[in-house]
Amino acid sequence: MQENRPGTEEKVISKTRKSLQEPPMYRVLLHNDDYTTMDFVVELLMNVFQKSFEEATRIMLRIHRSGAGVCGVYTYEVAETKIETVHQLATERGFPLKSSMEKV
Repeated sequence: MQENRPGTEEKVISKTRKSLQEPPMYRVLLHNDDYTTMDFVVELLMNVFQKSFEEATRIMLRIHRSGAGVCGVYTYEVAETKIETVHQLATERGFPLKSSMEKV
């Protein structure tokens, strides 16, 4: 334990951030292919991305018609985890479904 010495002075040095920056956000995309079933894509959207049946169907149709569709916008770590989950579930079911992310 330190002794109190007369004549010594302690200073606390700290810096305060003036503003906090929000983490960068990433869109998670699913890509259309000729093998993955529409039902499986809807199931993924509901279970992995917590979409309602109606919203999952709408996103699935967008993916089917335009080649890709946005499933959600997340921080990097969450987006990466969602993509890994999609790839794992697709592989388990024998589908070549591709998922990716892009910075917003």
